[in-house]
Amino acid sequence: MIHAQFDSTARQALAAKAVDAKRRKDLSWQQISDAAGLSVAFVTAAVLGQHALPKASAEAVSELLGLDAADATVLQTIPTRGSVPGGIPTDPTIYRFYEMLQVYGTTLKALVHEQFGDGIISAINFKLDVKKVADPEGGERAVITLDGKYLPTKPF
Repeated sequence: MIHAQFDSTARQALAAKAVDAKRRKDLSWQQISDAAGLSVAFVTAAVLGQHALPKASAEAVSELLGLDAADATVLQTIPTRGSVPGGIPTDPTIYRFYEMLQVYGTTLKALVHEQFGDGIISAINFKLDVKKVADPEGGERAVITLDGKYLPTKPF
């Protein structure tokens, strides 16, 4: 049976437990996602409490991390989403994404609406990818791809 959470407390506790197990076992998010058989972005988000995993994936992740059957069940539960509490984020990495949206949010909105019309980009029918690439001027660059299905507004 499919279950949904109304409170994120259990999921946050499990995320802390899972991240601790990841650290103790010296595992990467890629290794965990390989066990789950799903993308690294989706599995990372799921373990951190933002997605439900299919049963086989939840069981594989739980086994790899040394979690129990109850934890595998929680990993399958539809979460109460939202990982950033109210207000401006204080973590520097998360804040930079907030800053990017503050600077480019209206630009993204204008370009999406000009090219697609009135609607939204889905965060449900969505793919995320993070890659590290060499910067021709030295150092490294982060390439982040947000790939969401466009959903037009439908008059009713």
